[in-house]
Amino acid sequence: MNASRRIASLAVLIALCLLGLKATPLAAQAAASSTDSCTGPGQHYTMAEYNSYTAAANEKDSTAQLKALDDFVAKYPNSCLMNYIYPLYYQNYGNQKNYAKVMEYTDKEVALGAKSSDAEKLQAYSVRAFAYNHTQNPDAATSKSAYDAAVAGAKLVDTLPKPDGVAQDKFEADKKNILLNFNGTAANAALAAKDYPSAIAMYKVVLSTNPDDFVSYFNTGRAQLALTPPQQLDAIWSFARAATSKTATEQQSKAVKAYLPKVIANYQGGTVCDALSQAELNELLQLAATSPERPASYKLYSAADLAAAQKDMTIASVVTDLKAGGDKAKLTWTAACGLEFPEVPMKALEVTPGTEVVIKGAFVTSDAEFEAATTANMEFKITGQDDAGKIEKDSFVHITGTLESYDPDPSFMLHWDKAKVKDDDLPKPDKKPAKKAPAKKP
Repeated sequence: MNASRRIASLAVLIALCLLGLKATPLAAQAAASSTDSCTGPGQHYTMAEYNSYTAAANEKDSTAQLKALDDFVAKYPNSCLMNYIYPLYYQNYGNQKNYAKVMEYTDKEVALGAKSSDAEKLQAYSVRAFAYNHTQNPDAATSKSAYDAAVAGAKLVDTLPKPDGVAQDKFEADKKNILLNFNGTAANAALAAKDYPSAIAMYKVVLSTNPDDFVSYFNTGRAQLALTPPQQLDAIWSFARAATSKTATEQQSKAVKAYLPKVIANYQGGTVCDALSQAELNELLQLAATSPERPASYKLYSAADLAAAQKDMTIASVVTDLKAGGDKAKLTWTAACGLEFPEVPMKALEVTPGTEVVIKGAFVTSDAEFEAATTANMEFKITGQDDAGKIEKDSFVHITGTLESYDPDPSFMLHWDKAKVKDDDLPKPDKKPAKKAPAKKP
């Protein structure tokens, strides 16, 4: 929450400057007419109340001040000076970094209703947001109340009057920062309270005024993944926006880029090969860097899409689909890359022996295709099978392998790794005649 805390600190200072709240109430009239009411013109409290308040406000020792405040509340529980008493409480607890107590007394200030002005409530909400953003590991109830308070505080910002002597453009900029504090606090609190729809909505409000915020994009992705059901594709886009944000540090960007492939693999059922995953990631990052919203044209096949494409898939159907091109070829390749296909029939056209035997040949499904084949469209890399290097040109062989990559037309070529020639198709070693046993002497 470091970024949120910095925003909150700034907003509190701005709020205190803008509000121009009176530090102390007006001195009590010696003969106040309505000491039992806080309504109507004037301030209705006795001189004794005023003097007790002043003594507490001027007390420098934290412990002594809290005792003086407690004594005031005990003696004058319905005093019209409570809107001045409660800020003394939360300022005192704030100096002690007792943020739970800060939030307790800001809530008391807000609960005064008409006895507290909008400006005083706005100050209390701002301080409360500051306190929440400095609370370590808040529980769900604390986070829920922080969300409600931040939303309420945001609604009060427009009631803020412009102080005399402040330029209008500066006043509007300061109000924008206060709103950013409230909205950011509400978003973080909703996420902590596991209110994911509200968190997403509030992060989007933050992004509407701060459109390149790393934290907001990353946390939006977290919330989208946590929904039931999860919005995985939207989350992937949010993480990509975070990774390409100019406000992200190099370490943050690197961490998200390392995390994204795991999210993508989960969305695709973990069936996509590494080379294709990297290509998908590169495309995603390039597009996300230029578009805050995921374009309708962007596609990333889900696990369900790939499972459907893999149903009844054969190497013959793969070759046909890839040569056809277009979206069908893209889906087929995404589903096929990284899969092992058993005993692919082919005509060997070029054999390169070595530690790694490389066999190039043509995929064939009939005698006629075998006789006509002259151009290779498959390349197999074979290790641990030295005899494969002895296969003669134009031999008919079956090879099991894993699809690694392919070159589209006009130079169509499927590249295979971890390949192995069927044992029956390997050249048979020459058999030497058995040696005759020496004749036994009589």
